[in-house]
Amino acid sequence: MAAGIGGLIAHVAFWVLLVYGWFWEELGPKGIVTFLVLWVGGMYALEWIPHGPSMFFSWVALLDVALVFIIFKGDIRLS
Repeated sequence: MAAGIGGLIAHVAFWVLLVYGWFWEELGPKGIVTFLVLWVGGMYALEWIPHGPSMFFSWVALLDVALVFIIFKGDIRLS
């Protein structure tokens, strides 16, 4: 159950970060298309390796980290 919630958070964060990056003009059309292609490519490519579909959530989380670095020009400070 916890993995499902983590996957849901990763997916919501991915789509929110794409919209945020587009709205504040941190991601252009090429950047958005690149991340969408990586998302779709990961979804289909991971089906070809053993236990790949279960790693899709990790792939989306990795894309989230890359989006945070690109949009916010580094890591987000929590304190």
